[in-house]
Amino acid sequence: MIDLHSHTNQSDGSCSPEELIAEARRVGVHILAITDHDTFTGYDQALPHAQKHGVELLCGIELSTKLNGESAHLLGYFLRDSHLQSNGMDEFRRWLIELQALRRERNMRLAARLRELGFDITLEEAEARGRGMTGRPHFARIMIEKGYVETVQQAFDDYLAESAPGYVDRHEPQFADAVERIRNAGGIASVAHPVRLKGDFAAMLPALCDAGLNAIEAYHSDHEPENTEMYLRLAEHYGLLVTGGSDFHGAVKPGLELGTGRNGNVRIPEDLLGRLRAS
Repeated sequence: MIDLHSHTNQSDGSCSPEELIAEARRVGVHILAITDHDTFTGYDQALPHAQKHGVELLCGIELSTKLNGESAHLLGYFLRDSHLQSNGMDEFRRWLIELQALRRERNMRLAARLRELGFDITLEEAEARGRGMTGRPHFARIMIEKGYVETVQQAFDDYLAESAPGYVDRHEPQFADAVERIRNAGGIASVAHPVRLKGDFAAMLPALCDAGLNAIEAYHSDHEPENTEMYLRLAEHYGLLVTGGSDFHGAVKPGLELGTGRNGNVRIPEDLLGRLRAS
């Protein structure tokens, strides 16, 4: 099996990089991409374990961006070793450090906002769980532990989602800028889980292609069969590559399995990676 969308505890997943490799072996995923949010740390730590256990590990990332004023996630894949060692990748990693600093500044404001709402939660508590990539899911876990909410979903619905009273915005790069940076570093830029985007994706796509987007994540745990079929048609029409994966987060997303998604709804064609590598 192939899975090109997974997360470790170096961003918002529950598995350590070593544990994620072990899970890939257990379920039969032989080609795996780690796509942690705004960091390569999970990939870097997992690589020796993958090499030891015969899992082909691909370098990926998921970036939080703004598209037409709304949140949009962008996947980047770096499939050639020469690109991983290039000056373009060095520049890309430096840019990630800037994004991580902006994330921490947002988390400081988020902790302060939650305290204003009456929750006894500190930034230090969240960072103890989230490390360098602390985000809203880690604040949600603290809210569960302290009895403020019962589930992560409730924490987001009532307090942490963009329309909720505890939400605070953070600076995110524009989608087109993030695409350009991925492409300049030798990567493939794929719009993540397009079903989540607000607005008419098909109408947006010509402008995204003009910005350098060269792939669509057609296979995803959130996609119904008709969604996948539509994204495959759009990819063919615009000459785009196709990516796909479960978006595995471990215990953070119960019922979502590495390699197969939710109730087996994700199956990545074996020839998909060959087409990506040939690009």
